[in-house]
Amino acid sequence: MVEPGRPWRRHVHWLWLSLMSFTALMLLIAYQTRWVYPEIQAYFSQSGNLTGQQLATRSRDYLQLGLDQLLQAPDEPETRESAHFQIKLAYSLFDIGLYRREYDCTVPSLAAIDDLLLRLEGAAPVAASHLRESLLAPMRCLTRIEMHQLDRRSAITAEFVDKTRRHQGQVLAGSLVIFALGLGFWLMHELQRRRADRSARESLEWMSRALRDPLTGVGNRSALHDDVVAARGRSLGLLLVDIDYFKQYNDSLGHPAGDRLLRRLVELIEFNHGQKASLYRLGGDEFAVLFECQDDQILFHSCRQLVEALRSATIPHPSHPHADHVTFSVGAARFTAGHARFEAGYAAADAALYEVKAQGRDGWRVANLDTSIVAG
Repeated sequence: MVEPGRPWRRHVHWLWLSLMSFTALMLLIAYQTRWVYPEIQAYFSQSGNLTGQQLATRSRDYLQLGLDQLLQAPDEPETRESAHFQIKLAYSLFDIGLYRREYDCTVPSLAAIDDLLLRLEGAAPVAASHLRESLLAPMRCLTRIEMHQLDRRSAITAEFVDKTRRHQGQVLAGSLVIFALGLGFWLMHELQRRRADRSARESLEWMSRALRDPLTGVGNRSALHDDVVAARGRSLGLLLVDIDYFKQYNDSLGHPAGDRLLRRLVELIEFNHGQKASLYRLGGDEFAVLFECQDDQILFHSCRQLVEALRSATIPHPSHPHADHVTFSVGAARFTAGHARFEAGYAAADAALYEVKAQGRDGWRVANLDTSIVAG
């Protein structure tokens, strides 16, 4: 399986399969060219193989053997008998329908051989000159048949070999086309896959940007709602954080300074709550902190730690009417994740936040869905 994020391995995998297929095809063609073609040629030529020789050649050999025996000892009974057998065997191989139909010298030659056989069956001697005259015409006829058959066989073999080579060329060309088409289809598939991956990444990036605050990089109100829905059934703590007199800070130091303050406070909140909490900017100078919380004591501790951390940071605020540094107002509530309970928990935390503001800011309050507990 190709590992996610390692596209080059997928490319190597496909390329390896393509090369293996092409190599197997080339081996098949090489086998056909190197081994099958010589076997076909040997089958058609049958050179050096007695059983593969054509009948005319074998018949001529038997005639020649019988003639040699008679010329050596024409009067010996055993020699005459052996020669008679050789010539009769040659006659039987010569006397076939194909030779009679296609070669006009066949019938006269068979008659001459038959006449010689009758003489050998008798007791009268056969002169050497008569032997040569009797067998010369049949041997010429057999040589003519032999050469004609060889020419015909060679022509057929050459035609077959030519067709085989053309077939091999067509197989090779077709294989190359198929291979090229396969690579083309794979390339099209890979391009389509890359376009789909790019589109998916762009969609995810767009969705991620849609759930992020562009100034601070933390989640927005939609991200807060989605995270609560994803944690359905779990006990969560919610902190609503508001910067005291943020408008006056912007009016005295300018909006760029206000933006820098927002980013610095995000870092402070994230530092105090770590990776277990999620931070969201709800708008302006209002933030929300969401984390798992099993009891109110954890909520008390989180609020106290956050407010005291900001006090310890002593970030200057020249327009603060009651302090010389930036302060927080924090309202908190604990609820069980779910749509209805989240709305109730958010409303309780928001009410606690406004109570802190009404009593002078720079403090925190923890509320549940029924009562509020002032903790500092």
